[in-house]
Amino acid sequence: MSELPFAATTPVSVSRVGLKASDAEGLAAYYRAVVGLQELSRADGAITLGAAERPLLVIEPDATAKPDDPRSAGLFHTAFLLPSRADLGRWINHAAANKIRIEGASDHLVSEALYLTDPEGNGIEIYRDRLPEEWKWNGDKIAMATERLNLAAVAASVPAGDAGWQGAPENSIVGHVHLRVGRPEDAEAWWHQEFGFDTVAKYGGQAVFLSSGGYHHHIGGNSWHSAGAGRRDPSRSGLAWVEMRSDNVTKETNREDPWGTVIRTVPGKA
Repeated sequence: MSELPFAATTPVSVSRVGLKASDAEGLAAYYRAVVGLQELSRADGAITLGAAERPLLVIEPDATAKPDDPRSAGLFHTAFLLPSRADLGRWINHAAANKIRIEGASDHLVSEALYLTDPEGNGIEIYRDRLPEEWKWNGDKIAMATERLNLAAVAASVPAGDAGWQGAPENSIVGHVHLRVGRPEDAEAWWHQEFGFDTVAKYGGQAVFLSSGGYHHHIGGNSWHSAGAGRRDPSRSGLAWVEMRSDNVTKETNREDPWGTVIRTVPGKA
């Protein structure tokens, strides 16, 4: 059995993501078939999906929801972290066999990642981390880049005779969430104040990456398409909430970031 990824062992980490969907059944079917999540439970119409018994994604139905606006504040992507490079290789082979449309494939130095978009426009990243001891730091800032991913090398990491992709394996987690924001500096200040996060990287004035406990990032915030965005329109589909797990709290709390995105916090270990 694989170990729990480093991203989940820090004082604060991502627990679950909630999506509002105009077609909850269709969206749940997509995450089962493409991402390999399993349905864990249903309550009041909401569908909880996860890996093994770990809930990772909650899809909340709203048949009247307007489509998400990619120029507004909201979700850039939910990043599903697989425990090993071989797991990512299995997923690549699964995507190729099932003609799953991939929109990007990048080597970020700290990780290897593929990108796609679900049927309601929500971004998805599927990735694996390199070992933390392989990451390069310049003081308190981490070296990240966007280079071409060697897909063949990742696929070749799957052992010969392997059973192949069997769905998201145990100890898969949501490693990070990347948000669309109006001003990255406002996101940076909010996550510093509310969660004590560290700024680990910036891409000019358009993106900021923040984390707890020395991870490369639990939260990203960019204004690449959403510069100047104000508060979110609650009548639209897309991101409903982000849930963080924290060692530093004893009860559940809800708060909103500067754009009205609901950030939940729950106590307890991963």
